[in-house]
Amino acid sequence: MPFDRYAVEQFLYREARLADEQRLEDWLALWDEDALYWVPCNEYDIDPARQLSIIYDDYARLRLRVARITKTGMAWTQEPRSRLRRLVSNIEIYDHPDGLVQTFSNFHLTELRVNRRDPVEWIGRTEHRLRPHSDDFKLAYKKVMLINNDHEMTQLSCMV
Repeated sequence: MPFDRYAVEQFLYREARLADEQRLEDWLALWDEDALYWVPCNEYDIDPARQLSIIYDDYARLRLRVARITKTGMAWTQEPRSRLRRLVSNIEIYDHPDGLVQTFSNFHLTELRVNRRDPVEWIGRTEHRLRPHSDDFKLAYKKVMLINNDHEMTQLSCMV
């Protein structure tokens, strides 16, 4: 399936920007209803049904996560909200056998929390699978492979 590299890159940049700006309802609108968001723990290719993951959310869990952060006032670590900025680079784009567009990219996310003196850095590689939708895409799958997923880490309160 041919794809427009520029359109794919712009989608990835938009997804990152919406997460950084904590426009989480707009970010959630990028996801398809059968989507999966996965942040493995300890290794990158574990079996999430048998081993612990940092995040393993389907669309319904993503909706609940976004609602908890934006509507309930129960996200204590995000009062006030973190300041976020990420760099996305080294984007590789492939045709996926399921008719999706598969991407791999590197990211460096800096999170500044008001109650902390030093910023928290999240660094890793992301796999996205995008489903063509009208003249844009929907996120069908996102896997975030943190380089420190086997070390003690601060609470992951941001959307990586």
